[in-house]
Amino acid sequence: MIRFLKALILLPVAVAIVLLAVANRAPVTLSLDPFSETAPEFAVQLPLFAVIFAATAVGVFIGGIATWLAQGKHRRARREARREAERLRSEAERLRAQIPVTNVPALPSSQTSFL
Repeated sequence: MIRFLKALILLPVAVAIVLLAVANRAPVTLSLDPFSETAPEFAVQLPLFAVIFAATAVGVFIGGIATWLAQGKHRRARREARREAERLRSEAERLRAQIPVTNVPALPSSQTSFL
């Protein structure tokens, strides 16, 4: 079922990407020199779809980094909770080891009268 839903979502996305690439094959000039429009220092001729895909990839990368940085406090809290749980677990084991083993029941039997 999951495989079908994934295909149902990804198939139209793939078709849209192919259509975008086929429709935008014309070369465009990508210039990183804002001061000279006629003779830029660094300019590259690329198909428009390559520029669009590269911009999308850079956006996804920057968004991933921003999300990773924003979740840092949650990762730190999880590490601290894990350390605390391990410390408490080892302390409980240490205390259990100190209790002598006896055959005396810890609680009085239900037949004993308290009155």
